Amino acid sequence: MTTRTRVLDTAESDIQETLNEAAAIINRGGLVAFPTETVYGLGADALDAKAVRAIFEAKGRPADNPLIVHVASKEQCSALARNIPGKAFALMDEFWPGPLTLILDRTEIVPDVTTGGLDTVALRMPDNEIALGLIMVSGKPLAAPSANLSGKPSPTNARHVIEDLADRIDAVIDGGNVKVGLESTVIDMTLEVPAILRPGGISREDIERVIGAVVIGYEDKVHSGSAVVRSPGMKYTHYAPDAAVTLIEGEHEMVISRIQELLEDSPSGQLRIGLLLTDEGNKMISHADQLALGSKDSPGEIALNLFSGLRYLDSKGVDLILVDGSFSHLGIGAAVSNRIRKAASTIIKV
Repeated sequence: MTTRTRVLDTAESDIQETLNEAAAIINRGGLVAFPTETVYGLGADALDAKAVRAIFEAKGRPADNPLIVHVASKEQCSALARNIPGKAFALMDEFWPGPLTLILDRTEIVPDVTTGGLDTVALRMPDNEIALGLIMVSGKPLAAPSANLSGKPSPTNARHVIEDLADRIDAVIDGGNVKVGLESTVIDMTLEVPAILRPGGISREDIERVIGAVVIGYEDKVHSGSAVVRSPGMKYTHYAPDAAVTLIEGEHEMVISRIQELLEDSPSGQLRIGLLLTDEGNKMISHADQLALGSKDSPGEIALNLFSGLRYLDSKGVDLILVDGSFSHLGIGAAVSNRIRKAASTIIKV
């Protein structure tokens, strides 16, 4: 494990020099965090079992939680996956590079540690020039889960990475804030009817427009300990800040009314409460520790700000975070709901 994490700032140096330096770390078995369009990933050579094990160690990640392997071309997939169905190629053509991960049958060159011991591998092509550049310059497919401590909110900028992983990894490439803010959609293409195992930036409606009917294979809450984990984000607690999280779902006015009731009923001085609100709710409540994530009708904006909002309220030392769940669940809104539900210890429907 490293003793000092270097920050490689793309804004103040030649991008090629930065990529060369980061690629050299990857090629000697090191760990480099880098930006994608979704969140920051913690990368290592996906075919180097020792390097991949170092990812699990740095994050404190359970060994049966499979990793997503990032590629820079569709051609790279043929070395990592076999029996690739036509529908998978159709999704690649439509959504790669982009926030869509495909689960496919793996080839023998992919180590068991990368796949969590499964006979499948999760592949995606990120829509970020730094991520693609690092894959191409290193010449390696990169196993890269989110660059945070396991279970914590995913990082959407380099500062978040340092907060969690300073002195645990070799370097982080600072590429500024990400564009999406939530992890990729994961779809299992090894089934007769493909199954979405994790919602993300590509919606069910987007996918069905390209390949026809799919099924939903994820649950709103954590799977049982005996469940087989075929995708990141399915089995273990994820996205949770140190503070307890309560999600209030329902129509906007009723949600805001319930949040106000919870604030009034809280014992004075015994519990410090933070609020994550829609823009509309933020205008209706005045509280010491609150943050607006975006309009209830713009779930993409809420997605971009969710994880940074959870981290912000944690930094304020709150004990409990109340989340306004009155935002639209259309499109990426389904993914926003999924992430908050996994972070929440309590869900209230009004």
